[in-house]
Amino acid sequence: MNLAQKKTSLIRRITALKSVLIAFSGGVDSTLLLKLAHDVLKDGAVAVTAMSALQPAHEAETAMEQARAMGVKHVTYNARALADAEFVRNDTDRCYRCKRFLFQDLLFMAQELGLAHGANADDLNDYRPGFRAADELGIVAPLLDVGLGKQEIRVLSRQLNLNTWDKPSMACLASRIPYGTRLTGKRLEMVDAAERVLHQEGFGSCRVRYHETIARIEVSETDIPRFQDITIRRNIVKKMKNIGFTFVTVDLAGYVQGSMNQGIKK
Repeated sequence: MNLAQKKTSLIRRITALKSVLIAFSGGVDSTLLLKLAHDVLKDGAVAVTAMSALQPAHEAETAMEQARAMGVKHVTYNARALADAEFVRNDTDRCYRCKRFLFQDLLFMAQELGLAHGANADDLNDYRPGFRAADELGIVAPLLDVGLGKQEIRVLSRQLNLNTWDKPSMACLASRIPYGTRLTGKRLEMVDAAERVLHQEGFGSCRVRYHETIARIEVSETDIPRFQDITIRRNIVKKMKNIGFTFVTVDLAGYVQGSMNQGIKK
């Protein structure tokens, strides 16, 4: 299908839901899904955002602002994944454990509504054990169902004048911490603070990977030369050390989505 056909198919898919609770992060994918669901289902579309140390604080605030601007009913709740000892242990099924808790909570909240999340076709190219939890609990992914990839979603978002169309991709902060390294609130806060430093310096798509005393910075390959600027470099290093890192490095491979998943069998 071409893009227009996929959009038509997506609207048809949403219409068939009749009413839906959408897991809303405020990112590119869930914003498009929520916008179209609200256009089609009106008050039958409700957004819900999980609040936890796993998400950057400013992302939750942005999600609230976006839902308010669209006139969508929006609720928040405190996620409980960090209370789960197996999730905190940070094995390779971490995402499954988290999503299982999340979707169980959302299904309880949804009651008579259906439940949807914003996975897209490109997500199939990465290690996503959370999909198993969604499948087990019958959570639908309309963008994925019609084969929409990230770039197509950005194009449709721009056509609909959504200000998220060029927003950098985001992911759970736990994805910055190597499997086997225990997840703690402090470590997640360090990663969040370190990435805010990079955003303040004007870096768009970026990640700070946590390696105990080392902050490994990933930015787009075109942004790597910016670290030759001694003022930028010294400012970043100083702030990263104030956050609690001893060493600060730049990964010469650049930003790679899901780089912590390399070597894992999908």
